[in-house]
This record gives sequence, C-alpha cells and structure tokens, in this order.
Amino acid sequence: MTSRAAPRRAVARIVDVAALAGVSPGTASKALNGTGQLRSETVERVRRAADQLGFTPDGVGRALSSGRSFTVGLVTTDSFGRFTIPVLQGAEDALGAGDMAVLLCDTRDDALREKHLLRMLASRRVDGIIVMGRRTDPRPPVDLAGAAAGAVPVVYAFQPSARAGDTSVVVDEAGGAADAARHLLDLGRRRVGHVTGWPEHHSARVRAASVADVLGGAAAGEPLFGAWTEQWGRQAVDVLLRRHPDLDAVSCGSDQIARGVCDRLRELGRAVPDDVAVTGVDDWDVMALASRPPLTTVDLRLTEVGRRAAQLLLDAVDGRDVPPLTVLPSQLVLRASTLGS
Repeated sequence: MTSRAAPRRAVARIVDVAALAGVSPGTASKALNGTGQLRSETVERVRRAADQLGFTPDGVGRALSSGRSFTVGLVTTDSFGRFTIPVLQGAEDALGAGDMAVLLCDTRDDALREKHLLRMLASRRVDGIIVMGRRTDPRPPVDLAGAAAGAVPVVYAFQPSARAGDTSVVVDEAGGAADAARHLLDLGRRRVGHVTGWPEHHSARVRAASVADVLGGAAAGEPLFGAWTEQWGRQAVDVLLRRHPDLDAVSCGSDQIARGVCDRLRELGRAVPDDVAVTGVDDWDVMALASRPPLTTVDLRLTEVGRRAAQLLLDAVDGRDVPPLTVLPSQLVLRASTLGS
C-alpha cells in the first residue's frame, strides 16, 4: 500500500499580503520592513494581513535589496559568559525590533583570534560590531583592515575603547561604590573595611578610591587588594579583625569577595548584619542570592549596557551621530546583608 504525500501548502508572497491589505506590493514591503513614511493604520493593516496568511519575509531578498546583512557581530573576551550573557540579552532586545541577528564571537583573550574573528565578520558584511570584555580597563581599538575599516560602525560595551572619539557605553562604577559606602554610614556603621580585587584592575582602583572618599575617618585603614575570589574574602576578614576588632561593616569590590566575607564572619561567630554589615558589587544572582544572608549589592545593569550599545549601533548604521561616551548609572539593591531579615 502506498501513501500519498500531503499537498504542500502554498507559500504566501508579498503580493498576496498586499492584495489582502488593499495596498501595493511596495507599500506592503515598506510596512513590514519598517521603512518609508506610512500611516500607522496602513502598517497595522498590512501586518494583520501578513499574520493571517502566515507570511515570512525573505531575509536574503531583503538584504540584497537594502545592501545590508541585518546581522551584528558581538566580540567578547569574556569566555565565562558572566558579563557577556546579560549584555547579549540587552543587545538582542534592541536589535530584535529591527529583525537583526547577533553573531557571538569569543576571542578567548587571544589577539590573533580576535583579528581572525574580525576578518570573518567583515567578510560576512555585518552591519556593525559590538565589542566587550569582562574588565573595565580601556582596551585598544579593534583593527578592522581593508574595506571594512571605517565603514563598519563599532560600539564598545562595558569595556571602553582607549581611543578618544570611539563610541563606548560604560557603567558609573565609582557612583555605585559610593552609594554602597553611604548606605553603610546611613545605617550608623563607623568602622568600615574595604576588600577588593587585583590592584592593577581599573575596577578595583576606581571602586576603592570612591569608597575611601565617602568613608573618610570611618574607614578601617587602607583598602585591601587581592583576588576576585571568595577565598580572598575569607582571608581578608582575618586581616581586618586582627587590625580592627571593632569592625562593624565591610564594603566589597565584588559579590564573590562579599560571599567569602560573609562565610568567614559566620565561622567566627560574627552575625551578618547585626555585628558586621556587608555589601558587594555586581548583583550576580549566583553569588548575591546564594550568599548567607543574601547580599546588598550594586547592580551594574549589564542588560541595559547591551541595550544602549545596540541602540547606538543602530543609530550609527542609519547614519545618525552618536556620542563618544555614554555613562549609565548603577543601582544599589538592598538585601539582608545590611538590612537583616
């Protein structure tokens, strides 16, 4: 017994959408691509017709007719994804509205690999590139050789370009660290230690300087620089308590360090926050919410960084002027490590 294949459903064409909506094919195309100056009623009528017919725009044809690929490259040095994922989510939120796809490229901190990936993106004729990293130290501008140099807009996200005039979107780290320190003083804490990461990292230096400015005489000595790890947080508690037995708060440069601080304080019988209040930076759920107790911390708003970077890139692709530097405010998130249960 032989079976007959089901008849193939006819694929809806732009002319079918136009006929159903009562407009010309050109008008239907503009309505679906978001181009031209059409009345909102017309755009809505065309979109309803497209939905009714199950019409799917031809991406290849759209690219050929517009001279654009409707793709954007996101080049990152953050192999772990801690910073890349939220930035990528924000970028896709903004780019998705324009039917733009994102090609994610991980350089693995390898300069040669980065050059190869940039050549690959240029050969695919991406409309623009977002460059980001897991550190906030200014980085060398990307090297786009050949015809792509100067022709492909580039926006730097989280980690700015070291070249003046390049478009970068960064977070106000100093302001966020200052907010956390002021919060501790507002709670009445008067002997506050600061524990942070590697001194050669821009983030560690900027955050430590900002905290020191706010604390003034309430600072428990000089900031303690070390690694961005829980282990360093535990070790730093022993140093702080040996030097300052009256310690009543610890401002930390990251959530990982803060979680280690909380763990060690608990081991030593110091209650958080009753005896010692603790703050972090990052608002990384894996650390901030799993800490005991959950951390008061500074949200760096990485998703908004990605969204803003993508919006600026779209402006640049459309030929609009974009600012060289955008600084986004951070946000202090209050939880039990300072407020209690």
